[in-house]
Amino acid sequence: MASVPGVRLQKILAAAGVASRRAAEIMIKAGRVSVNGAIVTRMGSRADPEVDDIRLDGRRVGIAQLRRYILLNKPAGYVTTRDDPERRKTVLDLIPRVREYVYPVGRLDFDSEGLLLLTNDGDLAAKLTHPRHGIERVYEAMTRGVPSATELQKLASGIALDGRRTAPAEVRLLGGHTTRRIDRARIRVTLKEGRNRQVRRMFEAIGHPVVRLRRIRFGPLGDRGLKVGVARELSREELNALRRAVDAPPSVHQARVSR
Repeated sequence: MASVPGVRLQKILAAAGVASRRAAEIMIKAGRVSVNGAIVTRMGSRADPEVDDIRLDGRRVGIAQLRRYILLNKPAGYVTTRDDPERRKTVLDLIPRVREYVYPVGRLDFDSEGLLLLTNDGDLAAKLTHPRHGIERVYEAMTRGVPSATELQKLASGIALDGRRTAPAEVRLLGGHTTRRIDRARIRVTLKEGRNRQVRRMFEAIGHPVVRLRRIRFGPLGDRGLKVGVARELSREELNALRRAVDAPPSVHQARVSR
């Protein structure tokens, strides 16, 4: 059977730095992409980026000339998206001098803080967010109340969220303090999956809601000295470490609790 000419649309959008392949598929299904003036919504559609007029929301899609890899220490009160229908502040407002069409890799919810990668490298973004690569995400959570050893073990072993158990995690109690005025615990959680508001929902499930949540590491990326609200370019060493992380065989995450 002869092969269909051209390149899959989602791959073209990713290569152009518009979005990851999975995000590009959503854009196509939503009718936001056109080829030579015709809206295309069918998955698997192909085009030739050298010849065809490919547009997203009416804007011509070209091949990205400069790859950007930006590490941001996100403050609370910002949405992890390029645009927000509620007109809240987005993480793009924190990097106004970046002209390239970068977008966040994964999410941090509105009330959460911490390290967030933004890029226009669609292939790398897709690998970093794909579950099979098991990229570690490390969080520090401040909880209401001090969870017991049994409750922490439940988090580490996996609990049901939306009818599906969470993958094994590493959970470490960094400190807990209970008095008549304060009842808090500081807990480090290491995950290899990234469901919506996962850390918050895990602690809610054991009866200890999160008061403050901060991501301190994403894969090999960590920077304790990066101030909240500040962004910087990745170093060559950090970028190489990211690429090694997605190319390495996936490791099995064992449940582990430390106190």
